Amino acid sequence: MEEKSVEVKSFYVTTPIYYVNDVPHIGHAYTTVAADILARFNRLMGRGVFFLTGTDEHGQKVLKAAQAAGLTPSAHTDKLCENFKKLWTRLDITNDAFIRTTHPDHISTVQDFLLQLFNKGEIVKRRYEGWYCTHDERFWTDKDIKDGICPDCGRAVEKIEEENYFFLMSKYHDRLVTHIKDNPGYIMPESRRNEVLGFLRSNALGDLCISRPAQRLSWGVPMPFDNNYVTYVWFDALINYYSATRYLSGNKKDFWPATVHIVGKDILTTHAVFWSAMLMALDIPLPKRLFAHGWWTMKGQKMSKSLGNAVDPFKIIERYGADALRYFLFREVTFGLDGDFSEEALVGRINTDLANDLGNLVSRSFAMLNKFFQGKIPTPDAAEIELKTLAEDILLSIADHLNNLAFHRALDDIWTLVTYLNKYIDTNKPWVLAKSSETEGRLRTVIYSLMEGLRFVSLYLYPFMPKSMAMLYNHLTNGDASIVTLPEVSQWGLIEKNMQIKEIEQMFPRIETEIKPPKAPQASVPPPKEEGIIDIIDIADFAKVRLKTAKIIAAEAVKGSSKLIRLTVDSGGERQVVAGIGKHYKPEELPGKTVVIVANLKPAKLMGVESQGMVLAASDAEGLTLITVDREIPPGALVK
Repeated sequence: MEEKSVEVKSFYVTTPIYYVNDVPHIGHAYTTVAADILARFNRLMGRGVFFLTGTDEHGQKVLKAAQAAGLTPSAHTDKLCENFKKLWTRLDITNDAFIRTTHPDHISTVQDFLLQLFNKGEIVKRRYEGWYCTHDERFWTDKDIKDGICPDCGRAVEKIEEENYFFLMSKYHDRLVTHIKDNPGYIMPESRRNEVLGFLRSNALGDLCISRPAQRLSWGVPMPFDNNYVTYVWFDALINYYSATRYLSGNKKDFWPATVHIVGKDILTTHAVFWSAMLMALDIPLPKRLFAHGWWTMKGQKMSKSLGNAVDPFKIIERYGADALRYFLFREVTFGLDGDFSEEALVGRINTDLANDLGNLVSRSFAMLNKFFQGKIPTPDAAEIELKTLAEDILLSIADHLNNLAFHRALDDIWTLVTYLNKYIDTNKPWVLAKSSETEGRLRTVIYSLMEGLRFVSLYLYPFMPKSMAMLYNHLTNGDASIVTLPEVSQWGLIEKNMQIKEIEQMFPRIETEIKPPKAPQASVPPPKEEGIIDIIDIADFAKVRLKTAKIIAAEAVKGSSKLIRLTVDSGGERQVVAGIGKHYKPEELPGKTVVIVANLKPAKLMGVESQGMVLAASDAEGLTLITVDREIPPGALVK
């Protein structure tokens, strides 16, 4: 579900505020770079931008960690929040503000929020008995708990009976459902929207316990109407998005409502339900969009400290550079889906996309400019209309894709231009044109067009790879890519004629990898002679195959292939599947079909695009037909 871009004057993007006890990992980097790309692009579009990130610093775990370290909670959080700030510096993050929930102005805003709700009768005090998870600082009901274990973290819970304050969230159940249904772009991607609607339709929304007794937990925001209690850490944390606009956005107070909250899929419910209801209760406008992205996994497992498989972004940046990591995270996987992280895949992207495609294009173009025109931009005889049209027109497409946080599609558009320029060199052969004075005018046009095309590439890629693209843009124009506006500089012919261009260093050196010897070929097994007889397997072999129903959400042709189609499917969770059906189906006729997929197939790359499963189809003399179901059935149903 994509929406066309509409003209806006301001843009407010947020990341979650990260739990200060966490060690920054690749997931934190993923969310924050996504927000940075959007912030940089919208600044290029001439909009006022407010980009917020920060740390969540209250709660029982922070208190215990500080005590274990022999520090006050304040000193402990002062120390740990610097880990995130250092990572943002290494990743070239351009956040406008860094909020800390221990800041007095945030605390004041939270208390004002609570007092307004209390005075409106939206908060009541009740005796409560329930299961409490200290690690998650969360209450659970009897139906949630099995064998005394927290359903989220797997740790033991304890039975607690105490008086607490409750926000009357149950009142907003129907209003929430209506808002989500009436605003299709409020929760994205579509599978997450369906997930929240499904939750609300199958569960009566309860009231939310928003306090903890101060005698049990002292490290939190005191309730303004009862100092014997502190505020539940999630209630305090969610208000950061609003409180920042009150005291961190400078003189401008018009950034609320937020344009987009970017969150991980594991905290979607707290944002889509808790936060939305809190705002509704005070008649504060809701954010325009919540986008819940997937997780980066390692060999199919979610990264975690306990498993020891978390990727340290500091080490990756040290080895490969921030721009390469930023590019990989948003080129490799559709934003919204889970993706498996490996250094091998990262090196593959660097060598294929950045070294071969882009780096080689820059090196060849600059080398020919130096060889044929001594580094001076030549005056063309005429504009190359096809190239001019492509370079200028993809801006609108890029803007639409980024409006929908379809980062990989925006990069696809940019790479269309990169690919065109590489082919333009091979087609026009400047080294041949340089051999004759009769083609000197054509040579000037070709070299000028290459350099002008690179100017567009540097501008469009700048939000994704700011350091290298700022350098490229500066070499081409002597200008600063961070302060231009695309509507003014995305017009063909602006590169200055006769300007002396500095030589440029190799931008993306190829990374040499150890080449493993090929495996010895396996002896082939001759097929059975009997017609219709195939290899027999037993039930244990078949039981290994997990077939599921999957609803196709989106489909697009894989560039460079006549038969591969990239499918985004909902199989009880969103995933990407590449199917060789392009000669039998058009991408536009596939969304809405419910097909059958092999859900536990090892991911594989087809034409450089990862496929996380296989679509089942049957073929005969008349062609290929997808295996579909003959009635409505929920995505993710097992095929038995």
